[in-house]
Amino acid sequence: MLNTCYLYMREPILVIYDGHCKLCSCSVRWITRNDVHKNFSFLAQQTDRVDSIVTDTPIETVMLMLKGKRYERSSAVLRIAVRLRFPWPLLGIFFLVPRFIRDSLYDLVARNRKQWFGERSNCHIQ
Repeated sequence: MLNTCYLYMREPILVIYDGHCKLCSCSVRWITRNDVHKNFSFLAQQTDRVDSIVTDTPIETVMLMLKGKRYERSSAVLRIAVRLRFPWPLLGIFFLVPRFIRDSLYDLVARNRKQWFGERSNCHIQ
């Protein structure tokens, strides 16, 4: 017989973000408010623990660790959105847009985020 508790177990979803970026920090707060199942956990890129999780590349983008896979840039953002409360899952329609186009828009914002939104001297969530 299947244990009913198993049906409610969810694998934690880890979001790795830039803790010094105001846009990123505000996004973490926004995700937390809209995460009805409380599945997301967060880790700032500036922490030592990140080095033990991501060993093959420097982190220069938002990163999502989900079911043993790593997603970056627009793919990470959209996978986060589809797991939030309604209406945010509707953003999943943008998976139909080719990734190189989505990532180009993501890169534009990423390059200018600290100029447009500001920067923190330390992470408020660590």
